[in-house]
Amino acid sequence: MNPPLDLGLLRTFEAVVDAGGFTRAADRVHLTQSTVSLQIKKLEERVGRVLLSRDRATGGVRPTEEGEVLLGYARRLLQISADASEALQQPRRSVTVRLGVPEDFAGTRLISLLSAFAASAPDIRLNTFSGWSLGLRALLDQGDLDLALIKREAGEGPCLGHWPERLVWVGPEKTGLDFAGGDPVPLAVFPSGCIYRDRAIRAVDEQGWNWRIAYASQGLMGVQAAVAGGLGISLLPVNAVLDSHHILEGDLLPAQQETELALIAGARRMERHVQFLAQFLVAHIGNMQAA
Repeated sequence: MNPPLDLGLLRTFEAVVDAGGFTRAADRVHLTQSTVSLQIKKLEERVGRVLLSRDRATGGVRPTEEGEVLLGYARRLLQISADASEALQQPRRSVTVRLGVPEDFAGTRLISLLSAFAASAPDIRLNTFSGWSLGLRALLDQGDLDLALIKREAGEGPCLGHWPERLVWVGPEKTGLDFAGGDPVPLAVFPSGCIYRDRAIRAVDEQGWNWRIAYASQGLMGVQAAVAGGLGISLLPVNAVLDSHHILEGDLLPAQQETELALIAGARRMERHVQFLAQFLVAHIGNMQAA
């Protein structure tokens, strides 16, 4: 197999043809005339053909028939080389990954985790959408999200990773509530479609108690504050319990089975950058949940 052609020799050859002589070509490539002559000789030895001939009309040189053939290839090779250099000097183009996260999970710890991902993958632009799991599923199905972290019943369908969540009933430090009495149980809950809200209402119904929505909030902080202020009781993941809350399990309220946080993807094949984010989340969310 013949060795590849030297781009430097091809550049000198192109300059000699375009300039019509060795002296003017030497100025173009910033070499001495003797060096230009030596490089042309070396190229002719490499290809085994005479590439230049004397042009009697101008006193310069012109390409031979074989030189014309090589010149066409030389121009293309030199242009490809120039294009490659320019591409590497330009800023790398970023790609976007769209991630959906649960409204009650989009706290400081998640933001810190996503910031760490952004630092580790500067070529990936992360667009994060916060919402409730029902809405995030719909966005994923519509192709408006690439990945979504959702709250769901344990084992509810395929996923890329899942993490259990223990749920507990919480109220203020002193509830003063008589759950077995006739008064409706005041609930502090999230909007419709939230798995915690559905679980809480179903559990109270199964006890045969009346209930009322005393406080509804789009965000976790609102529900936490409502519970701490005595407006109602709620069903929350254990890592959302505050020091100002009182866990009510054992006070006639039924214990709940674990739910789970699951990472799911859309139906389309995942691109490399989406897989990279998924792998990062699977590797780190477990530690964040345990913190």
